[in-house]
Amino acid sequence: MAPRPHSPIRRLLAATLVAAAFGAHAAYPDKPVTIVVPYAPGGAADAMARVLAAKLGPKLGTSVIVDNRAGASGTIGAAYVAKAAPDGYTVLYDATPYSINPHLFASLPYAPTALQPLSLVLLAPNALIVKADSPYKSVADLVAKAKAQPGKINFASGGSGTVQRLASELFRQKLGLDMVHVPYKSGGPAITDVMGGQVDFMFATVAASYPLVSTGKLRALAVSSPQRSPRLPDVPTVAETVIPGYEAFEWNGMLLPAKTPKDVTDRLQKALAEVMKDDEVQQRMKDLGAQPVGSTPQQFADFLKKESAKWGEVVRQGDIKLD
Repeated sequence: MAPRPHSPIRRLLAATLVAAAFGAHAAYPDKPVTIVVPYAPGGAADAMARVLAAKLGPKLGTSVIVDNRAGASGTIGAAYVAKAAPDGYTVLYDATPYSINPHLFASLPYAPTALQPLSLVLLAPNALIVKADSPYKSVADLVAKAKAQPGKINFASGGSGTVQRLASELFRQKLGLDMVHVPYKSGGPAITDVMGGQVDFMFATVAASYPLVSTGKLRALAVSSPQRSPRLPDVPTVAETVIPGYEAFEWNGMLLPAKTPKDVTDRLQKALAEVMKDDEVQQRMKDLGAQPVGSTPQQFADFLKKESAKWGEVVRQGDIKLD
């Protein structure tokens, strides 16, 4: 005999079918979400990840915590997320080295296909800085000196795998200049030595250099974005001075373990898109000299492909090796 229309058996069958249709992710998220930052606490990426985590929690209806797993130019933290369960509870908040590392390391502790893009978060230009009383009053002055005295101009960076280094290398390659790279363990000491005149110039983030430029301790000759920075409106771009089309950004973005279900990805991307519109988040990014973005996973994937191709070519042409 068939079960009656409203019998307990039919209700059980209906419930089972509904559960199967929605899958195990219908309740996502039902536990805390972890954002892994593959860099040390206190840096720009860490600071921004914490701002976003605080805003994402209420949007998702759960707590969102930040877990710093620094080391090996971000590859340790990236590998941790790549190997995590693809359930939306472990998210990678990475930056520009993610696009550079595959071209510098002989091998990575994870397969690039083990991660999938979620959203580009922000773009942050660099400023070409020199000491406050430097004889270089413009980018043209610096280029003229480099051409007149090959090998005499030096530039600092926080290491070979940084945008600081590759922005300078792209600058050098485009102009055919002979200049000497001086690597440091991080950007802070490099800026200090530029300020002291031990090194001629460097590309440093606007966030790190603006306070020193605004107080007259450094001079900014140009910025690396296609448009002028709102934080340094009187400083021209490299593109409008000596290299048309030049651009070199620091970026931040979020990625997930590959094969994360689409419903989970959509939920995260929608929450992040709402957070990106928050006035406090927008202002925090602008205070850092960054441009808030927000994107779809496909837009971020296209961006990453373009960045990887650009920096891969710079690394190959410059024969750049890890310090």
